[in-house]
Amino acid sequence: MNFKPELCCLFGKPVAENPTQPMIEAAFRRHGLDWRYVQFEIEPEQLADAVRGMRAMGFRGGNVTTPHKVAIVKHLDRIAESASMMGAVNCIVRRGKELVGENTDGKGFVQSLRGVTDPAGKRVVMLGAGGAARAIGVELALAGARSLTVVNRSKERSRELAELLRTKAKAAAEAVAWDGDYKVPSDADVVVNATSIGLFPDVQARVPLDLSTLAPRMVVADVIPNPPETRLLRDAQARGCTTLDGLGMLVNQGVIGFKAWTGIDPDPGVMRKALEDVFRVATP
Repeated sequence: MNFKPELCCLFGKPVAENPTQPMIEAAFRRHGLDWRYVQFEIEPEQLADAVRGMRAMGFRGGNVTTPHKVAIVKHLDRIAESASMMGAVNCIVRRGKELVGENTDGKGFVQSLRGVTDPAGKRVVMLGAGGAARAIGVELALAGARSLTVVNRSKERSRELAELLRTKAKAAAEAVAWDGDYKVPSDADVVVNATSIGLFPDVQARVPLDLSTLAPRMVVADVIPNPPETRLLRDAQARGCTTLDGLGMLVNQGVIGFKAWTGIDPDPGVMRKALEDVFRVATP
């Protein structure tokens, strides 16, 4: 009998509202793996120590969430091409003695978006310019989005991301300062909330949008998985928009990470059901 479980983790702050653990552990059980997934709340100044601890304790891999997706890059041995282009990491994989940074966020989002619309040729408005926005923006550009508008309170950060998208992903991208309620351009096809506004426990927090500028032909997506139906999505539904919750992105990026850690293609249906059970979401 082997009583040594393999370990994976999540580093972030906060993490209590993050439902990754039940999703990943459901897949461990489904595939008969004696593995554990543990979520750690890490202060920014303790991130280097956390990575050292991950090395020392032999963790097989892990995830990285807000606010560490960019800062963790310098603490890893190597950054895969997916993460290098974005300058952000959301997935760590142990390869031999190395800890390698990957990014699966954007791929997970694009796969989820394709369930409702093809991103090719679409005009996209992206709210936020952090790690998730970087990953999503790059993957949307690579998927053929016609243009990307980066809206952020810090004009400097939105400019930086727009420049990254233009130079590294060869995308048509512009930066817009987020001042007051943002008016969505009438020709926008997809609006993505890549901020943490509305994340549990602040579920009533309002994304500063002029809702009257949302048109029924638009797709409104939120990357927040908890709650699955955010205030923004409810408001968009009331305007007749097609909406996309954060659970699909979470499952899709989790499938990619799971395969990288274990070598096994997990059952995404098991992972989605675990999340639906947690949130008591009715299956469509």
